[in-house]
Amino acid sequence: MSQWDLVNSDVILVMGSNMAENHPIAFRFVVEAKQRGATIIHVDPRFTRTSALADIYAPIRSGTDIAFLGGIVRYLLENDLWFREYALPYTNLSTIIEDGFQAPEEFDGLFSGWDEEKHSYKMDSWQYEGMVVPTANADHSVEVSDPEKKHEMTKRPPRRDETLQDPNCVYQIMRRRFAAYTPEMVERVTGCPKESFVKIAEAMAKNSGRERTGAVCYALGWTHHTTGSQMIRAATIMQGLLGNMGRPGGGVLALRGHCSIQGSTDIPTLYEMLPTYLAQPKAAKHPTLETYLEEETVPTGWWTNLPKYMVSLLKAWYGEHATKENEFGYQWLPKIVGDHSQFPMTFAMTDGFMRGMFVIGQNTVVGGMNAKLVQKGLAGLDWLVVRDSHEVETATFWKKGTLISEGEMKPEDIATEIFLMPASLPGEKAGTFTNTQRLVQWHDKVVDGPGDSRSDLSFVFHLARRLKELYAESTEKRDEPIRKLTLDYPVIGPLEDPDSEAVLQEINGYTTADRKLVSGFKALKDDGSTACGGWAYSGLFPEEGKNLTRSRKADGPDGNGAHHGWAFAWPSNRRTLYNRASADPEGKPWSERKKMIWWDEAEGKWTGLDIPDYVEDKAPGYRPDWSKEQTGMDAISGSDPFIMMPDGRMALFTPAGLKDGPLPAHYEPVETPAKNAFYKAQSNPAAKRFHRKGNALHEVADKQYPYALTTYRLTEHHTAGAPTRGVPTTAELQPESFAEIPPELAEKLGVRTLDWVVLSTKRGEVETRAMVTERLRPLTIDGSTVYEIGMPWHFGWAGYATGDIANILTSIVADPNVSMHEAKALTCNLRKGRLRRHHEGVEA
Repeated sequence: MSQWDLVNSDVILVMGSNMAENHPIAFRFVVEAKQRGATIIHVDPRFTRTSALADIYAPIRSGTDIAFLGGIVRYLLENDLWFREYALPYTNLSTIIEDGFQAPEEFDGLFSGWDEEKHSYKMDSWQYEGMVVPTANADHSVEVSDPEKKHEMTKRPPRRDETLQDPNCVYQIMRRRFAAYTPEMVERVTGCPKESFVKIAEAMAKNSGRERTGAVCYALGWTHHTTGSQMIRAATIMQGLLGNMGRPGGGVLALRGHCSIQGSTDIPTLYEMLPTYLAQPKAAKHPTLETYLEEETVPTGWWTNLPKYMVSLLKAWYGEHATKENEFGYQWLPKIVGDHSQFPMTFAMTDGFMRGMFVIGQNTVVGGMNAKLVQKGLAGLDWLVVRDSHEVETATFWKKGTLISEGEMKPEDIATEIFLMPASLPGEKAGTFTNTQRLVQWHDKVVDGPGDSRSDLSFVFHLARRLKELYAESTEKRDEPIRKLTLDYPVIGPLEDPDSEAVLQEINGYTTADRKLVSGFKALKDDGSTACGGWAYSGLFPEEGKNLTRSRKADGPDGNGAHHGWAFAWPSNRRTLYNRASADPEGKPWSERKKMIWWDEAEGKWTGLDIPDYVEDKAPGYRPDWSKEQTGMDAISGSDPFIMMPDGRMALFTPAGLKDGPLPAHYEPVETPAKNAFYKAQSNPAAKRFHRKGNALHEVADKQYPYALTTYRLTEHHTAGAPTRGVPTTAELQPESFAEIPPELAEKLGVRTLDWVVLSTKRGEVETRAMVTERLRPLTIDGSTVYEIGMPWHFGWAGYATGDIANILTSIVADPNVSMHEAKALTCNLRKGRLRRHHEGVEA
């Protein structure tokens, strides 16, 4: 959903986010919704400015969000408060699951299929009865014994029980799965009073149905957990039951951290994905293009088009060198052999396996987990290139870092050769931002950057150009990926900057015979006749001189509020994904108040207030002819809205795509002051744990580290701090670090506001100023009092606003699906006093 669509919501749940302070521009639409009569709910460990503007605030212990959301799901199911007319035909609620499936309540906290030796799940028992269901994620493979059974979906629809009586249907499985999530159990686990919880569950339920919709807004307060992916899943299950997906004012809005975080996952800086959600080839699974396409192509639904997108990407990257005879250059693509995320890289540096590194637009010494171990890793490199607009901590760790201040190393002991390359700020370069709502917006270059600063595009382009020149005469096969790469972008001005619009045109796509821009991804082919750098973005530059990301035409008072003339939202400028669900199965709007798109019988097509996210001429009454094989969209009926899913339905139960279970289950954070009250398994069994020296973890309810700790952001500082701490006028708005401490704990420890305090974990210690505040309150968890401490993570030693690095305290553990860390929930100790600094002589 779009940020501005929030004004159409009747209830908004903000959870896992301090939206008012961290996303103030988007929050204006929440305020407008409230003025129109919407109920605003905030669930958070801290009472913040978001809480102050909410109608209902509920406190919660960090890391227990699934217990809370699972409680709402149970409340809806047990009280029959779900939107049956929507959820029954549009989700997989009636679908029959394999008979061998077992959930954690039956299996000591584990789902069926757990392999203790491999520390992972086999997903055979999670599948639809008699068939394998490929995931709609970037990696479409499924960990099952017989993956070929995915082709069963071309022969027949999944077996369903519309009466919902079959014990193996998703509805009955979910009732059993969430039966224990009673209001009393929610209070026991999360600390939220059951009265507040029930009030929220009722508010969500009563704002559902034909006439009403609700939205959920989340941010890093959900993603930064070892169960983060499942927290988001729990929210989508709730929204699916309430009929809040694909409709005006309904949806799950991921609030991105800054202006182009969405863009960095679309055209990714992630190791496991190619542009716009194609899987990065794996060396063992995908030795050839043929095996890649066979493994990754989903036989039913829209992802059947994957070969067109993959071949067009290879043509964009390798141009005339990519031919059918050489697999369109597929062998030149890097193949992954394991987990290449930041955490294994940290250990690879420490162990001497990695010799050099580029750090571009990231201050990893401040933002990386277990920051002391990160610094040890950087100290093991031969060379390090840091590109930033300021001299950040990552560039100066060798002389001012934690290893130096604690006396573990001396500057002369660190042999890493560091190159600090000045980077341009946004106004000093042209390009696009892709923000929270998939909105791609162009920005022009306003002024040249000072000195030798260059854009990242310019740096990478000229580095690649020089490498191509270096290897131009090479006959080595290993050098072919560089030699064959296309770098045919025109350059501009005395600095020879590559033309950003030319790059955008390549992302849009063109026909290879005449380089004519394509109008959208439907024009892409798998025969090498088209090239496209990112299929989902195709259409943003549909013809010469028509860069739609430059468009700035907002709807007036009489417009429909979708603002189609403002920039470009992928795919195809659709503002609401899966908007076929805004009409009922017969193609009629659920109500006049909540209409978005509908079937025009006279015209024989879908029309309405948004661009249909559907096959334009597929009638609501279309049904596949199962007397013969059905593939692609032919296998999806005209009443199934979720076209990226293999069966066209929203997956409340997901047979594949998540490595830690087909349904959410509450697991405690890896470090926690409480035992898991639901079952024997304490924390996420599939979570990534790295048992390494310097990365020791705390015991459950560890008396040496008795307090819960969460980290967070401030309005006044930007991520790891370089653009704000390095500028005097912004630094003075929040000049130094602090820790928020509840008054009851402060009194117990004899701490007052502005006192120095020391926070400690097994990874390290930091000192900071105390801020005693009622924004944090003690919670009663399973009969015991739990105190939670909060600490902003922006600070370091560089710049004008300084403080110890909060991530000295955090550990390296990760969500099994996306390798996201757990900075939002850990444990620590707290004492009054200061640390002994090796270079300052300050006494503890």
